[in-house]
Amino acid sequence: MNPITLISLLLCAFCTSLASAQDFPTVTVKRVPISGIGMQEGVCRRDPSDIIRVDDRYYIWYSKGPIKSGYNATVWYATSPDGIDWTEQGQAIGKGEAGAWDYGSVFTPGVLIAEDRYWLFYTGTSHPFQQGMPDSKIGLAVADSPDGPWRKLGNNPILRNSDNKDDFDSLLIDDSCAMIRNGKIFLYYKGRQFGKSPHETKMGLAVARSPQGPYQKHESNPVIQGNHAILNWPQGKGVAAMIGVTGPEDLKNSVQHSEDGVHFAKTHNVIDGPRAAGSYRLDAFTGSQKAERISWGIEIGKHQGNQLPYLERFELQWPDNEH
Repeated sequence: MNPITLISLLLCAFCTSLASAQDFPTVTVKRVPISGIGMQEGVCRRDPSDIIRVDDRYYIWYSKGPIKSGYNATVWYATSPDGIDWTEQGQAIGKGEAGAWDYGSVFTPGVLIAEDRYWLFYTGTSHPFQQGMPDSKIGLAVADSPDGPWRKLGNNPILRNSDNKDDFDSLLIDDSCAMIRNGKIFLYYKGRQFGKSPHETKMGLAVARSPQGPYQKHESNPVIQGNHAILNWPQGKGVAAMIGVTGPEDLKNSVQHSEDGVHFAKTHNVIDGPRAAGSYRLDAFTGSQKAERISWGIEIGKHQGNQLPYLERFELQWPDNEH
């Protein structure tokens, strides 16, 4: 091929890609420091759940431990009157007994309100960090109050990594994000295949008729071909997802929307999006067909060097002409 022709084709492809990206409205993010669960010497707080409001208090759950990774942690929670000033209330879910599937660590919680009770999904591993494969699975605990006490279900784990090494979630599953859509529990999660890197993590969906399960993995899994951390919410009649820096180039740094919660398409670009975040989702458990999009949440702060992860607030700036 003539070099000039080749250069022209490459420039055309680049311009087309750039124009395509610019065709979508852009969401920007503002960071706000918080008190009570922010930066603290010697303490790691990370992987926050979505946020709920009960009476006049916001609740959030998160992984807390002594190392950067979530693989040596337990699940703690905090409350706040305004989403900025938080009070840490204590441990919500501890590790299992020796030999249990969740003996090594419990972390990355996700919250659900259903059947007049509160449900906490959490990831568990059977052995300590850096001792073999991260055999993570997803368990569930239930309480009559968001303050607990929490009781782990007897049929845990409610979702397991696949036994088929060719499946996208054969190595590990993690990062639960639950909501009610069309009278069913939609449980989004991330999965990784044997032999794949963290940059090849993808998003799956499991569906159940009741919080206890059984949960059936969707036949279309993975429903999104990327995303290292799950940030999903009901929007309109469907489901929206905010994608970070993991996945194909046309997927990264975007908002995706799906009318059926399975087949997603891009709606927005995102600049410097939330990191491993949870959001305040007003309509997550109402089943509303006019669900509102999210405006704020809690994420992992941008820690440096040997600094341990901490939590901070993010606020989304949607385009001015959108409501």
